[in-house]
Amino acid sequence: MKKTWLLGFGFFSISIGWALYNGFVPFFLNNYLSSTALIGFLMTMDNYIALFLQPYIGSRSDRTRSRFGRRMPYLLVGIPLASVFFALIPFHQSLVTLIIFMLCMNLSMAIFRSPTIALMPDITPEAHRTKANGIINFMGGLGAILAFSVGAFLFSVMESLPFIAVSIIFLIALWVIYKNINESRDGISTNFIQQPTMKYKTELNKQTLFLLGAIFFWFISIQGMEALFTLYGVNEIGLSRSASAFSLAFFSLSFVLFSIPSGLLGAKYGERKVIMVGILGLIIVFILLSGVHSALALRSILLVGGMFWALVNINAYPFVMATGSEHSYGTRTGLYYLVSSLAAIISPPTLGLLIDWFGFGILFYTAAGSMVLAFLCILKVKIRAPLASEARISSP
Repeated sequence: MKKTWLLGFGFFSISIGWALYNGFVPFFLNNYLSSTALIGFLMTMDNYIALFLQPYIGSRSDRTRSRFGRRMPYLLVGIPLASVFFALIPFHQSLVTLIIFMLCMNLSMAIFRSPTIALMPDITPEAHRTKANGIINFMGGLGAILAFSVGAFLFSVMESLPFIAVSIIFLIALWVIYKNINESRDGISTNFIQQPTMKYKTELNKQTLFLLGAIFFWFISIQGMEALFTLYGVNEIGLSRSASAFSLAFFSLSFVLFSIPSGLLGAKYGERKVIMVGILGLIIVFILLSGVHSALALRSILLVGGMFWALVNINAYPFVMATGSEHSYGTRTGLYYLVSSLAAIISPPTLGLLIDWFGFGILFYTAAGSMVLAFLCILKVKIRAPLASEARISSP
């Protein structure tokens, strides 16, 4: 558990970076662009990169051997680069320089994202992964809270301040992980690094495909909502830029508070059941948000929504890992982000186009509809996949 908390600093840095990016970069783009659809498209840049790069890097890290370990080399390269380009974003001088800084930052983030997350199953026995995922997502949610609260305050003082602060946090997180996690010492198994390749047909079984489908649809909902929420708060409810970003802190706050309990519930009752409850709750939350026109009501419902999102998100990744073998943790992490990236590519520009046509009021109705599709997919995952140890016993 100590190692899990320390690894959580990596998730903390990733989460605070993306929360700040999603919360404030749309305002920079809005200074040059009037189309919400085009802004939504540019906000999916990271997902186009992740679509091609993260599965490759996740798979490659499964086979990497170095004196630093399998995952650590990618952190040592990617995090410092991301720190530099993240700090440069608010200093753009034109739309072109803004997009260049965004592109370089996203490429850097893609280098270390999958290896960082794959470290969790590397050092955690399967029976404890839902609890471990709860801990590291607690850290990630804490990062989002700081991005939307402290970050909103810093943004109101000077727009560059939160970006510089997060760049420093990136480097601190790298130092904490590097000093405290040794892959050869802390890994629960090291013999599977001899596996040179993986068989996708074997890994992509029926249970995995339905689960990936569910993940796709709930990320359609969440990614689109988060990418366009700050613009929604300004244009639909009349909030200031900083107040709109601060409102998302309530969603992140309840996510943080309920992340560890969600992992415990998943371990006790099974990931599938807990995920289903979370999806149903989010459907209700999004429908209620569609009729809200005050900041107090908006934040109150978001507070409840974060709790249900924790039930879904905390248990999803361990469930994906459980559908395969220990030989493919990095690759399956890449697949997890491949699906979420596809969703995030499609969602913001599509929701942005619908907003251009029908107004910002359509945002949460679309989010609720996508959650319905996610629920239908998760219904098809009838039973929990066998443990990795069971899979090894039955493998030829």
